[in-house]
Amino acid sequence: MKIENTRHSLSHLLAAVVLKKFPDVKLGIGPVIENGFYYDFLLPRSLAPEDLKDFEKEIKKLISQKLSFTIKKIAIAEAKKIFKDQPFKLELINEYTREKRPLSIYKTGDVFIDLCAGGHVKNSGEINADAFKLTSIAGAYWRGNEKNPQLQRIYGVAFENKKELNEYFKRLEEAEKRDHRIIGKKLDLFIFSDLVGKGLPLFTEKGSIIRRELERFIVEEEIKRGYKHVYTPEIARVELYKTSGHYPYYKDTMYPLMKIDEDELILRPMTCPHHFQLYSYKPRTYKELPIRIAELAKQFRYEKSGELTGLMRVRTFCLADAHIILAKEQAENEIHEVLNLIEFVTSKLGFHKETDYRYRLSLGDRKNAKKYYKDDKSWNLAENVLRKVLKERKSPFFEAQDEAAFYGPKIDIQMKNFLGKEDTAFTVQYDFVMPKRFNLTYIDKGGQKKEPIVIHRSSIGAIERTIAFILEKYAGALPLWLSPVQVKILNITERNQKYSESIYEKLRETDIRVELDDANKTIGKKIRDAELEKIPYILVVGDKEEKTGTVAVRQRGEGDLGSQKLSDFLQKIQKKITSKE
Repeated sequence: MKIENTRHSLSHLLAAVVLKKFPDVKLGIGPVIENGFYYDFLLPRSLAPEDLKDFEKEIKKLISQKLSFTIKKIAIAEAKKIFKDQPFKLELINEYTREKRPLSIYKTGDVFIDLCAGGHVKNSGEINADAFKLTSIAGAYWRGNEKNPQLQRIYGVAFENKKELNEYFKRLEEAEKRDHRIIGKKLDLFIFSDLVGKGLPLFTEKGSIIRRELERFIVEEEIKRGYKHVYTPEIARVELYKTSGHYPYYKDTMYPLMKIDEDELILRPMTCPHHFQLYSYKPRTYKELPIRIAELAKQFRYEKSGELTGLMRVRTFCLADAHIILAKEQAENEIHEVLNLIEFVTSKLGFHKETDYRYRLSLGDRKNAKKYYKDDKSWNLAENVLRKVLKERKSPFFEAQDEAAFYGPKIDIQMKNFLGKEDTAFTVQYDFVMPKRFNLTYIDKGGQKKEPIVIHRSSIGAIERTIAFILEKYAGALPLWLSPVQVKILNITERNQKYSESIYEKLRETDIRVELDDANKTIGKKIRDAELEKIPYILVVGDKEEKTGTVAVRQRGEGDLGSQKLSDFLQKIQKKITSKE
C-alpha cells in the first residue's frame, strides 16, 4: 500500500504547486492510477512541457520540507466554506451529502488542503524525490462527460526507487516500438481518414490480407467444430433491441435511430437477436441441441472520441460471434468445448495462457436490479457452472464483481500487452434471459416444450482488436501464415532479371504471397528495405544462383541460410504455412 500512498501524496503536491503558480485555478480530482497518478485543473492558459519541468522542481522542494499529511473529518458547512471558490469540489460535496457519505480533508503542511479520504504518507520526506516524474498533459472532461468543461490533466509516474523508474521508461520505450498504430503506418496496413470519420479504419491491401487470413482460419475451424455459419443484416428495427433488452441498457453506445417509411431502424451493436430469429423460425427438438450459430458480424458502437485507440477501440468492427442454444444440462460440456476452441485459436496466434492472457470470471451484483436481470437462482446457477468449468480445467482465474452482462455472468479472456495492461479479447457468456424475451423453446424427450439457455461467445474476438494484439505481440514481425508478403525476391543485377521473374511466377502459382524487388539499387539496400518491411523470407538471386538453379535464402531473425533448391525451400515454407506455426 505504501507506493499507492506515495502516488496519492504526489498528486496533492502537484496540485499545491499548480495552485501556487495559478492562484485562480479550479481543482478537479487527483487519484492514484496504475504506475502513478494524475490531477485535473481548469487553468487560465494551456500548459506546455516546460511547465512540467517547473512543477517537478517545485514538488521536489516540497518533498525536502518534510510536510505532514493530516486528515480531519469536517461538517458540510465547513467544507463548503473551505472550497467556496472551487466549483468542482462543491459539486462533489453536494454529491457526498446526498449520498450521506462522510466528508474529510487532508492538509499538506500549510501549503494545500484537499477534499480527500486518503491514504497518504505521514510526511513528504518519505517520498523518493528521484523516483517520480511528470509525464504528460492531456484534455479531460470533468466527470468524463463531454457536456462538462474540459480540464487539463497532468499525469505523473512514481516508484519506490530510481531503478524502478528507469525500468518503467525502458518498458515504455519498448512498448512504443510495439504500438500497433505506429507499426500499421510503417508497414502500410491501415489508415484513418478524417473525411471518413473517427474510429472507422480503412484497411490497405496488405492489412486486408491479415484480416482475410484470420477470417478464413476461424470460419474453417468453427465449421469443423459444428458451427453453422450465417449472414444477417447489419441493420434492424429498434423493436428487436427493445425485445432483447439491449436498447435501455446500451442505447448510449448505439447510433441514432433512422426513420425509414413506418419503421425505426438502427445499426446493430450486437448480433444475438438476429441469431435468435434464425433459431426460432421453425420448431426445434432436443435432438438438434446444441445449435451453434456463428457469423463474422459487422457491428457498430459509439465510442467517445477520447476513448478511440487505433484498432483497439473503434466505432465499427467485425466480431467472430456465435450463439449456442442448448439445454441447461449441456452447459458445462459446451463451455469446455468453447474454451478448447479459444485456447486452440490463441495457440495458433502465438498467445499463451498465463503469459499473454488469463481468465476473468465476471460476476453480477444481486442488489443492482437496475443493471442486472432479477433472478437470483439463475444467477447463482450460472456463476457456479462457469466457476466449476474453470476449476475443472485447472485454469488460473480471478473473479470480478459487477463486470457481468445484464443477462448473465461471463468468462472474459484478458489479454496483456507489453506493459502488462489488460484488455478483454474474447468472452464466453451464460445467458438465461434472452430465451425468455424471445420465447425460445425446444421439444424435449417427453414431447414437452422446454426453455433453453444461450452461450454467447467470441472465438477470435473483434478482428480489428485481434490484429492490434498480434501486431504489438510480434512488433510487426508476423508469423509466416499471417504476413502480407511472405517472400521477397531480390536480383543482384539486371542479368538475373528473367531468372528472378521465373522464380516469382513459380511461387505465385503455389499461392505464396511474393514480391520482386527489381529496382536499380544495391543488393545491400534491397536487403535492408526488405528487413524493415519485416518480410519472413528473402531470396537473393545472382549469377551463381542462376547458374546452379538455386536461391540464396535469408530468414527473418536468422540471417543467411545459404543456397537451396527452390523446390526444397518451397516445400519447407508450405509446410509452415499449412501448420500455422
